[in-house]
Amino acid sequence: MTIDKSWTTIRRRGSSNEFWNGLQHFLQMAKPFVNDRGFIKCLCRRCLNNASHQLEDLESLIFRNGFMFSYNQWIHHGQPATANAGTTVAGPSGGIHERDEMFDVLDDIISEDADDDAVGGPSSNEQYDDLFAALRSELYPDVSSFSSLNFLVKLMHLKVLNKWTNKSFDELLKLLKLAFPKIDLVESHYEAKKLMTKMGLGYSSIHVCKNDCALFWKENSLKDTCPVCSESRWKLQSGKQSGKNVPHKVLRYFPVGPRMKRLFATSKTAKLMRWYSTGKSKDNDVMRHPIDGKSWQEFDKRHPQFAGDVRNVRLGLAADGFNPFGNMSLSYSMWPVVLTTYNLPPWICMKAEYLMLSLLIPAPHSPGKDMVIFLRPLIDELKELWVHGLDTRDAAYENGVFRMRAALLWTVNDFLARSSLSGWSGQGYRACPTCNEDTPSMRVIGKTAYFGHRRFLPTNHHWQSNLQFDGRTERKRPPRRFSTIAILEQLCRVKTGIPGKHPNYRGVKQKRGDDELNWRKKSIFYELPYWADIELKHNLDVMHIEKNVRDSLLGTLLADPHKSKDTDSARHDLAKLGIGHELHLFEDGNKLMKPAADYTFSKANRRKFCRFIRSVKFPDGFASNLSKNVAQNDSRLLGLKSHDCHVMMQRLLPVGCRSLVSKNIWSTIVELCTFFK
Repeated sequence: MTIDKSWTTIRRRGSSNEFWNGLQHFLQMAKPFVNDRGFIKCLCRRCLNNASHQLEDLESLIFRNGFMFSYNQWIHHGQPATANAGTTVAGPSGGIHERDEMFDVLDDIISEDADDDAVGGPSSNEQYDDLFAALRSELYPDVSSFSSLNFLVKLMHLKVLNKWTNKSFDELLKLLKLAFPKIDLVESHYEAKKLMTKMGLGYSSIHVCKNDCALFWKENSLKDTCPVCSESRWKLQSGKQSGKNVPHKVLRYFPVGPRMKRLFATSKTAKLMRWYSTGKSKDNDVMRHPIDGKSWQEFDKRHPQFAGDVRNVRLGLAADGFNPFGNMSLSYSMWPVVLTTYNLPPWICMKAEYLMLSLLIPAPHSPGKDMVIFLRPLIDELKELWVHGLDTRDAAYENGVFRMRAALLWTVNDFLARSSLSGWSGQGYRACPTCNEDTPSMRVIGKTAYFGHRRFLPTNHHWQSNLQFDGRTERKRPPRRFSTIAILEQLCRVKTGIPGKHPNYRGVKQKRGDDELNWRKKSIFYELPYWADIELKHNLDVMHIEKNVRDSLLGTLLADPHKSKDTDSARHDLAKLGIGHELHLFEDGNKLMKPAADYTFSKANRRKFCRFIRSVKFPDGFASNLSKNVAQNDSRLLGLKSHDCHVMMQRLLPVGCRSLVSKNIWSTIVELCTFFK
C-alpha cells in the first residue's frame, strides 16, 4: 500500500484544501496510537518527534509549523513497517524524488524559522521557494540520485576544500553546461552564492570609513560621508560618469546566533553541547577543559541563573592578523575574529568545522586601537544573546524549544593582539598588564627591559637566594593583584580620543598622562554586562610564546647572529649595571673582544647538536621532518613552525644539550622547558 504524502510539503497551508484533507486523514490514522494518557509524538517542525502532545493539539501545531520533511515512515503514527517500500516523498509542487539528504537540511532550516515565527509573527516562507525549486528539479533527465540543489551544495563544498577560485568555478559550470546541455544548474558562482545565502550561509557587508573612524551601519547606514572625519564613503571612479559606487573598505560580519542554533538542530551535536556539565575532571590537579579552571567556576557562582541551564553557550574569542597572499605583500594584514564553543568536548571544540568566523576585518593595515570600531556588530549581538537570548529547538531534549543565552568568557591572543583588544598598551615602562602600575622595568640600550622575575617563583625556590644574577637575593613578593573596582577606577581616568587614523587628528603622537598609566582606551568588551566580573579576561596564546622563547633560547645557544640575545649591546648593559663581570667586553689593542659565555655552544658542539636534530625520527604525524630545517653547514636551524618549536622545547632541547653545557645551565633549560608542559 502506498501512502500519499505529497500534502506534507505544501508551502501555503492556509489556502490548501489538499493539505487540510491530508492532515485530517493522518490524524484519523494516528488516533489508535495515542498512549494511555492521551499523548502522541508531535511531528511538526518545532517538535520533530521529540515532544508529545494531545492529539487535538497536533492539528494546530502541524498546521501552524508545518510537517517535518525527514519523517518519511510514520512508524509512531500508524504506518505499517512494510509500507516503507511503497512510500514516496513529493516536493512542494508535486515533483517526485527518491529520498534526498537535502530534505534534512531544509527541515532544520525551516524548523528554526518556525521557532522564530512562533514568537515574532507570521512566517515568510516564500524565501525558500528557490531552494525547493532546486530540490525538486532533477539534475539531469532520468537521473534521480541527485537533485539540482544536492549537486550544487556538493560542488560548492569541493570548491572550498580544494581552494578553487571563483573564476575556475565559473569555467567549470560553463564546461558542465557545454558537455551536458540539459543539466539543471546555475550559470555562475554569483548565482550559487545567492542560493546558498538562503540556507543561512551568508554574511552582512558593512562599509567602513577609509580611516577606520566609523561603520556605515545602523544610524550611519544611509550616509555618504564619515560622521567623524567627513571623508567620502566611496572610492572616486576616475573617468567614469556613472555606475555602481564602490566603498573604500568592507567589513564582513557573520551572525553567530543562527550558527549556534544549528548546533542544537541535530541530536548528535545537541548532546555534545551538554558535555562540559558531566566532563569535569575528577582530579583537582588536572585541567583538561576550561570548566576545570577557576575563572569558569567563579563565573558560574556570580551568574547562577545562566549556569542553571547547561545548554547556555560559553564562547571564547580569538583574533590575529595574517597575510592571505603569503610573501607577495608583507604590509598586507587582514584580521579574522573567530569564536569557539566551550560547551563541546576538548577534542571537538577546536576542530575547524566547529569554529565560527564572526568578523573579517579588512586590510591592508592592522586595526590597532580602532579595533573597537570593527567589533561593534559582534558586541551588540553578544549583548542581545546575554539579555534576551534566542528561542532554539533542541533536537536532543523532550521539551523541544528553549531560550538559549550565550556569554563570552575570554579572548585568546598573542601579546600584540591583546593590546588591541584589552586597551592596555603592551609597550613602555608599564607594559605588563598583570603588574599594571607596579611593573619593574628599566631603560637599556635601544629598548626597555623588565626584571624582577624571581619574585614570581615559590618562596622556597633555590633561585630566590641565588647571588649569580645581580649579587643579591630576591625578597620581594609577587606584585599586588588589582581588584575589579581598582581597574574600573583606572578606566574612568582614561580620556576618550577621536577614533580613526585621519591625518588631521592622528598626525601627532598623543602622550598619555600619568594618571592614565598604560591604558589607551576602555575596551568595548566592558559593554557586556558580565565582563567586569570575569576573573580571567584575556589569555595569551602559549604556542606563540613558546615559539618566541624557543627562538631566543636556541638562537643564543647556537650563537645565531639573527636570533641570539647575547649581543654587544647586552654586554654593554651588563657593564653599566655592574653584574656579570666575566662577560664584559674588553679592548685588545684596537679590537673590542667579547668573552665566550658558558651558555653558548662551541663550534664543535653546535655541529653535534644539529647532527642530533638531523638524526631524530618521529612517528607519523607527531612532528615534521626536522632534518630539513638544519642548515647545510650544521650551524643553525631554519624555518621551524610553531608545532616544531613545541616539539623542540618539550622533547628535544633538554636531551640534546645535556652533554654540551654545564650542569647549572642544563638544569635551568630543563626547568624552563618543563614549564611549558
